[in-house]
This record gives sequence, structure tokens and C-alpha cells, in this order.
Amino acid sequence: MIKYVKKRNDIAYIIVYSFDRFSRTGVEAAYLSNELKKLGIATISASQDIDANSTHGDLVKNLMLFLAEMDNQNRREKSVTGMQEKLRKGQWIGTVPFGYTNLNPGKGKDQKIVVNKQGKILKFAFQWKVRENITNNEIADRLAKKGLIINSKKLSDYFRNPFYCGIVTSSHIPGEVIDGVHEKMISRELFLKVQKAINKKGCGEKLNKDAEELPLKQFVKSSNCNTALTGYLVKKKNLWYYKTNRTGAKENRSAKIMHKQFLETLSGFQIQEDKFVNPARDILLNAFKLANEEVIQEASAQKSKVKELQSKLERLEERYVFEEINKSQYEKYKMKLSSEIDQIKKQIEESGFDLSNLEKALDIALSFSLKLPSLWDEGNLKTKKNIQNMLFPEGIQYDFKNNSYRTFRVNGVFDAISSLSDKIGHKKSGNNTDLSDYSRLVLEAGIEPALPKELDFESSASTNSATRAF
Repeated sequence: MIKYVKKRNDIAYIIVYSFDRFSRTGVEAAYLSNELKKLGIATISASQDIDANSTHGDLVKNLMLFLAEMDNQNRREKSVTGMQEKLRKGQWIGTVPFGYTNLNPGKGKDQKIVVNKQGKILKFAFQWKVRENITNNEIADRLAKKGLIINSKKLSDYFRNPFYCGIVTSSHIPGEVIDGVHEKMISRELFLKVQKAINKKGCGEKLNKDAEELPLKQFVKSSNCNTALTGYLVKKKNLWYYKTNRTGAKENRSAKIMHKQFLETLSGFQIQEDKFVNPARDILLNAFKLANEEVIQEASAQKSKVKELQSKLERLEERYVFEEINKSQYEKYKMKLSSEIDQIKKQIEESGFDLSNLEKALDIALSFSLKLPSLWDEGNLKTKKNIQNMLFPEGIQYDFKNNSYRTFRVNGVFDAISSLSDKIGHKKSGNNTDLSDYSRLVLEAGIEPALPKELDFESSASTNSATRAF
């Protein structure tokens, strides 16, 4: 408008409802009004009786413009104070981050910000980043297969946002870190691991020859100092070696020797014959059932309740169709039954126990166990790393003095397979040990009884998708 009136010579007035609607910038507004006056354009208010052409009227007008700016500042201070108070209570201000929904929106209401369906899929991105340290483009491709389309560039912002691990930060409270009242998508431990992964030099770069020839690099650590091993090439011999970079360590070993010993270690988690697979599967499944007996019973009861409510809902629809009840009655009880069904389904989902997924996962683990050493030996670098991380999620140590590997924590399923591999085929004659007895042996051997809340199982039988199931 200002640009328009300055170009014309037939504009005499700019009429506003009140002067605070002309501008609330104080000195700047008074200056603009004065510049317009020089062009013969008076600014007048429709609701304030002020003579725009008199000196007194001009003074009152400028005073009102200053008061409008002061009012703005007061409102801003009150608004900022209110936002600060809200933030310090752990509540969020503004639009909730991607992957979340506020179930109780509105001014003055208690927030109920929860992870939505998109957020539950996004959680996999954090897990993949830590477990496999793959590029954002690869993560975006995997998420797309699960039905979540995200620009890979956006993932960097999500990975760095502490809101996802339950923390609230804001420019309104600089330097302050507040525990949020919203639902966490990931643990703080996982968030910190992601930060370490994305800040690591070379993160997401293409793999080089060094990495291809030394798949155990950074994965295996020295038993003396827990320093991750690196490697080098002796060009004259064209031989690769692993070594410890610690000053004065003098620990190095031929990659061929270490790879051979690692294959021997993997063979300890191998089922030697096909005929032992089904017995092992039954024993492992029974062990999980024993460990999660209460959870299974509860899940079964909840599923029965869902069926019962669905039958009631169908009966309700029939009564409405045959005009036994009116529309208001139908809507009322339909909403009530649907709400109960959704609530129970959510409880089942949150319990994390899905027997069908467990059975599929065990099938994959056992098929792996039959050919574990050859899968690692013949696989590409990605397959090797997947197998390493699957079996030994906390890495593995190498004792240079005794030329042997030491394990920290073994994947519970494969640890149980290892404990069973000798027992199943060597049962003494006359021994009445049954399935339950074997299952208890598995539990005593240290299998992790609690099934993870989210089993990242994909139906493909390929090596990569199968390894991600554990």
C-alpha cells in the first residue's frame, strides 16, 4: 500500500480503524507517517477524533503510535514468560515434532503428546543408524519399504532432535535442558549413540579396500586395553594385518589367522546337522514360552476380549439395521465398543510379545546356525558386519597372548543354540529328559527371556533382512 500511494499524486488520506492498526513500531511508524505527510498524504483514524493536520493532532497521533509499540512489548514479555513457564514444566510449545501427535490440543489444556504410527516406524531409523551405521539414503529407502516416505536430508534433523529421547530444549530458555512430559520415542542411551555415530569422521562414506579386507576392524578390541583394532597392508607380501594403535602395544596379527580363528568361534554357535533343527526350534520356542508364560496368558485373554467385543459390535449393527435401536443409541454404543477394542489392541501392541513373529525369527536364527561360518566367510562386507553385530552386539575381544577370542555378551538366541547343539544329539539312553527339561536348561544357560518390544522382522529370507531380525 505504501509503495502504491507514493507512486500516485491523487491520494490524500490513508484511513485506518485506529492508529495501532497503522503500525505498532513506535519511532518507525512516526517517521513513516511524517514522510507520507510530506507527500501530502495524511494518516487518519476512523475511531479516534484527532485532527491529522494540526500540530497537536500530530503529537497525539505519534504518542498513540508509541503506546502501540509499548503494548506490543508488554504482550511479548507476557507471552515469552508464559512460554518459558510452560517449557520449564516439560511441556512443548508450537507444532509437535514429526512422529508425534497431541491427543489433547487446545489453549490451556494439559498436553498429551504421544508417538504416532509414523513415529513408531521412524524409531527404526535410530536403531539402524547405531547398529549398522548406514547412510541416511539407505535408511530412507528402508523406511519407504515400511510405508514411511521421508527425505533423507530431514533424517539429520530428526537424529539431532533431543525431543525424541524425552528432552525439551528451546531458544526461549537457552542452555536449559528439561525432562519432557511427552512420550519418549527412544532411550537417551540410544540418542547418545546416534550422536556418536553421526559425528564420527567418515560416517556414511563409501567402503574402501581397507574395510573390505578387514571386516573385524573396529569391531574386535584388544583384551589388554579394550582398544578397537585397526589394520594395515604389508605391500611386499600383499598381506593384511590387524593391530592395536595403543602406544607401545606391539600387538598385531595376520588377518588370515584372525579370520580363521573367528570362523572357529562362529562354529561354536552352529547346529551341526539338519535333523537337529526341529528339536532345537521346539526347545527354544518352549523356553521362550516358559519365560513369558504370564505375558502369553494375558495376551490370549486380551485377544479373547477383543473377539467378544467385536461380536457385540456386530450384534449392535444388526439391531440397528433391523431398527431394533435408533441411530443415537447405535452411535453411542458403537463409539464405546470401538474405543474399548482400540484400547485393548494398543495394550497388546505395547506388550511387545508376538508369538508368530518369534516363531519366524527362530526359523531364521536356526537356518543361520546351520551355515553360520560359511555365511560369514562367503558374504560381502555388509553381510559380515551384520552377522558380527547380530551375534555379538557389544563386540568381541582378542587375546594376543593366547591367540583367542573373548566374548562379552552373545545374542540370547544363539547363546541358547550353542548350549543345545551338544545336548540334542548326545542324549544318553534311558534318559527321560523331555522338552520342558531341555527348555529349563536353555533358560539356565542364560537366554534372554524377555522378547524385545519391536522385532525388526522382514519376510524376505535374504541374509540382510534376516540378520536385522536379531
